[in-house]
Amino acid sequence: MVWLRNLSLPALCGLLAVRNALGVVFGPIGTDRPFPAGGSIANDQPPNSFFQGFSPPFPTNDWWIGFGAGNGDAVVGGPFPYQSSLTATAIQFGLSTSRDFDGTSIHQPPQTDWAAGFIEHNGDIRNHKALSWDTQSVTVQYFTGSSTLTSYLVPGSPYLTFSYSGATPKFTSAKGAITSFAGKALGTGGSTTVSASKFQVINGAGTYIIYSLSGAISLTANSAGTITAGGKFSGVLRMVKLNAAGHEALLDQYSANYPRGVSTDYDISGNVGTLRFTWTVTGNAANLLMLTWPHHRIKLQSPNYPPTSSLSYLTTKGYMYPALGNIWNLRYDLPTITWNAPRTPDASCRASLIAGLEYEIAHLPAVTQPGDFYFFGGHVGMVSRLALIAEHVGRNDLVQPVVNYLKSMFGYLFNSASAAVPAYETAWGGIINRAGYNNVWVDFGNGYYNDHHFHYGYFLAAGAVIAKYDSAWLNTYKSTMNWFLRDIVNPSKNDPYFAVTRSRDWFAGHSWASGIANGAGPRDQESVGEAVNGYYGALLWAEVTGNTNVKSYARLLIANEQHAAQVYWHLYPKASATDRDQPYPEVGLRNLVTIGNVMDFQAGAWLFWGAQKVQIAAIQILPVTPINEYMYDATWAQAMYDYTLIELNDPSFGDEWRSVIYLAYSQANAKAAAQRSSSLTTWGSGNSFSNQLYYIATRGTTDVCTAAASNPIGTFYIQSTTNNAYVATSALPNLIASTNDQGQAAKFKFAFAPNAGTIQAVSNNKFVTADQTGTFTLSAARDVASGWEIFVVRPKQGAASGVYSILAASNKKYLTLGSGGALINNGATEGSSTGFRIVAA
Repeated sequence: MVWLRNLSLPALCGLLAVRNALGVVFGPIGTDRPFPAGGSIANDQPPNSFFQGFSPPFPTNDWWIGFGAGNGDAVVGGPFPYQSSLTATAIQFGLSTSRDFDGTSIHQPPQTDWAAGFIEHNGDIRNHKALSWDTQSVTVQYFTGSSTLTSYLVPGSPYLTFSYSGATPKFTSAKGAITSFAGKALGTGGSTTVSASKFQVINGAGTYIIYSLSGAISLTANSAGTITAGGKFSGVLRMVKLNAAGHEALLDQYSANYPRGVSTDYDISGNVGTLRFTWTVTGNAANLLMLTWPHHRIKLQSPNYPPTSSLSYLTTKGYMYPALGNIWNLRYDLPTITWNAPRTPDASCRASLIAGLEYEIAHLPAVTQPGDFYFFGGHVGMVSRLALIAEHVGRNDLVQPVVNYLKSMFGYLFNSASAAVPAYETAWGGIINRAGYNNVWVDFGNGYYNDHHFHYGYFLAAGAVIAKYDSAWLNTYKSTMNWFLRDIVNPSKNDPYFAVTRSRDWFAGHSWASGIANGAGPRDQESVGEAVNGYYGALLWAEVTGNTNVKSYARLLIANEQHAAQVYWHLYPKASATDRDQPYPEVGLRNLVTIGNVMDFQAGAWLFWGAQKVQIAAIQILPVTPINEYMYDATWAQAMYDYTLIELNDPSFGDEWRSVIYLAYSQANAKAAAQRSSSLTTWGSGNSFSNQLYYIATRGTTDVCTAAASNPIGTFYIQSTTNNAYVATSALPNLIASTNDQGQAAKFKFAFAPNAGTIQAVSNNKFVTADQTGTFTLSAARDVASGWEIFVVRPKQGAASGVYSILAASNKKYLTLGSGGALINNGATEGSSTGFRIVAA
């Protein structure tokens, strides 16, 4: 289908109407050269000679990019089921045969079994290069003079394919002595020469088969570990790991058909997307033998599967099983959600939701220049949701203040004087944080193409909200924002400045966060939730700019990523260990409920930066936006909630993690999630009270907020149940419960704050503030309420009706009665708190 790329869009649409079996690849979003505020700069890890003869843009997150980054000798995860690396003279490869579970992770460490090269190679590291690549595979060539070895490294092929021209093939064991060749045992110092078109060879890695597709070839094997041809050879050799004797028949039957590359295209028809892989084949295309992962098998339409017993390889993603044919069609239901949830917020939540919007928009933090892209992105993404929620509940008057705030924030992003500013990186081709061009520790490695879809998804979502309400801003900054869009979702190789869909691995079925830092070895992705958000941001930007192609493409990317999340990140303890599509047979791993990090050779419930269960779960959930109601299925959400419950009940764990766990849990039990959420006092940098309440209120449950606790609102006296004394006016600004005469009691105005409130002394109009150390008496002394002036007032557990505990939200300590009746925020638990009557004044 390569010829499709050269058709004009009208002609292509006409073709699709006639022959809807054909797919499309959308054209470039733009072809203009980026001129961001940070100018142009090359990072300090440029591509190596692997890309000789080519110019940027280059892929930065593909499975094989370790060939072109750093020294070019990284062991990479592919072409799966194999692992590979390049030396100066040979292609090294192997198939992991070790899998273990350590209580946290499954590991399948890479191993090198063999190296394929040729005798004539002169050893110059510059004498190998990429001949070509596509969205899944790479073609590598070694050369010296007229002698060449060309290898088509295609994920999913059970065979490695080596095409020689005028070269003497040489295979070198990386696993010790060769003990048997072509059925002949080799003792120490032994060798044998065999002329054939098929050879079995055994070394410390087990049994491999070598096939010659070009007639008989004479190969000499010696026990020292080398296999060499009798002379120069022009033809194709294939090598495959034989895991079991029963697999040999299938491997023999289909060995003559090999893939040289793959085109990836798609059909979008209404709310269904068909992702299509079409392998270019030498031989009989219908008889191409490939391997499937679990996510393929769940989505493949009309597959031709040989029995799973006929061939299998266990990988980090579970068993790869065979499929025949060079065309795969994978069907995805596409998301239909754009800006907001498809349901209106439940009426029981509406008043609190509007109060929350009013409060949070009025109390937005000061506009400051970003220190990095990641936290700036999380913040503007959170703020942008406030405008959309306000519109959904009919409070359009609250939208413009949010838009103005976001415009001011983005002003720093577009200012060359800012500390964190986008620049066009010229060595690989992409937008980076200029501050990190030579330091991998800046902005989580953004300058080395780590996490771009995480970062720029937030930018695009927030920018889309500005553009939705301000067409002038859109006209001014459309091209600038499109550079971020092109960096992460460019669909076309015809964009001269950006790689194709940078982070996406179409065969693996999801994105990778790691880029070219440290030689670009094995890949990883922690936050699958932020990967989804990357494509959600693209969807919203496409929606507001009217780019229907990119909107369709983003919908497919979202569906693909969310499916991968449910297969490889979400664990289901009750699922069968022997199910055909089970990636993790180990029940101990599945009992951990949530994978924290998926890597090429490891997957487990851990993170690079944290070990709490709530952290591991939350980073896969956040940011919580309407699009993710497709991803948090109720079965997983309930299991995840149950698994983290001990930490959820422990006050020492952060509310920023609890908040998003409760949001996912609302897919299983919205009312319980609302009750749990009513105890939160912070929401992290990417969430807010309003977003929390909005998501829960739009789950389709009625009366969802009815039982959720909230602070009393109004004017009250505060009376201690310990000594029955009121807080006295005469003691102000200090809060001391020292009078039994209500006429001498101080009046306090209790006002709304998200899930909490402020307490303001009426007589001096000052806000009550908590003591940072929990040592000194509370004081009504602040003109403006901030974090230390927020209190959570709730019915005290086990106490009589009308008796409350008061929690200082700032240090999570409860108010107790100290010497002389002083109110002090030093109670470690609710049980240790003093009970207070909040008496209407």
